[in-house]
Amino acid sequence: MPDTAASASIDLVAAQRRTVRVLAAGQVLTGVAFGATLSLGALLAADLSGQEALSGFATAAVTLGAALTAIPLARLAARRGRRFALTTGNLAALAGIVVVITAAATRTFPLLLAGIALIGAGNAGTLQSRFAATDLATTARRGRDLATVVWATTVGGVVGPLLLAPGELVGASIGMPRLTGAYLFSFAAQVCAFALYVLVLRPDPLLLAQRLDRDKTSSAVAAPEVDRPRTARFAMLAVAASHVTMASVMAMTPVHLSHIVAPDAVTLAVGVTIALHVFGMYGLSPVFGILADRIGRLAVILLGQALLAASLIVASLFSASQAGVLVALVLLGLGWSAATVAGSALLTEATPLALRPRRQGRSDTLMTACAAVGSVLAGVILGLVGYGGLALWAFVPVALVCAGAVVARRREASQIE
Repeated sequence: MPDTAASASIDLVAAQRRTVRVLAAGQVLTGVAFGATLSLGALLAADLSGQEALSGFATAAVTLGAALTAIPLARLAARRGRRFALTTGNLAALAGIVVVITAAATRTFPLLLAGIALIGAGNAGTLQSRFAATDLATTARRGRDLATVVWATTVGGVVGPLLLAPGELVGASIGMPRLTGAYLFSFAAQVCAFALYVLVLRPDPLLLAQRLDRDKTSSAVAAPEVDRPRTARFAMLAVAASHVTMASVMAMTPVHLSHIVAPDAVTLAVGVTIALHVFGMYGLSPVFGILADRIGRLAVILLGQALLAASLIVASLFSASQAGVLVALVLLGLGWSAATVAGSALLTEATPLALRPRRQGRSDTLMTACAAVGSVLAGVILGLVGYGGLALWAFVPVALVCAGAVVARRREASQIE
């Protein structure tokens, strides 16, 4: 009997390691695909609409697409497994890329937003990868396994924006519309991610975790999982508010750079700035994951708010400097990373397995829906008070998370007493 238990344990550890590796590889590929949308969306929206105030609608569309599909994809994962949900997201993103290129060719602004929304639906699937990394993870490693998958996005997320200039050259050589050449790389990367999940993501981590949970439930010695809904709600707030802060400022950065950088250097400046911002979002996520496991989820969430606040101060004071904007965007990415890694881990461990896909879907829906509204408002605020003023407005969600953290910490202290 002990030998059987030991072998089962080894098999589970091996399955988790394989899952994390496959999910990390998928994040590299989808990061390449999504990087182009982050960089080009606002520019395409401004170009096709003829109004810079509408540039925020691109980020709004991608986040709205993710918001509308996060819960359906989570339910799909609960019924059919993570692999089915992730590949469905890949197919939506592939369709979206085709629609975006068509919109640019026909110069149809509403069609552009529809295509970007489909890409956002694909991103909803990508967001589930971080939760898929926790399906089989132990409590002691949940933060770092989640962060490893988040970190893998660094490669694709940094490379994606840097492919803007080469993409334009390739696209121009085959007659593609302006600002769409990089989507060729995005399409190829999504196809590869689709094949990876279909062929290699086996066993499905969520289906295996559900089977193990049923086996534990049938055992007389199984300890019931504790549901902490208030903690879960705070975790959702932390993730959503941090994402709003990040998305609102990031979405307007390409437009702002087009005002302070020479016209012939805008594409390069946007590509480099967004690439370094994405590196900030994902590059140190393993560090934040380890910190979340060691010093606690709440402490790392607050660290994220401090980094976000530092970013907004820099953006406000040095908005006329390209270097200042770059530093602000890196800090913005780091703050988002700390809050998202710790908040996602906190949400997972505060929720029993049976409820996790549903709550994870709600969290992603809240996160992306709030960011969609924030991105639209960011375009309006940018037009009214400029980039520095936008950074000051972005302090509001940071303050909300800090206030929520105080309440959450007092609640934890009272429970211990």
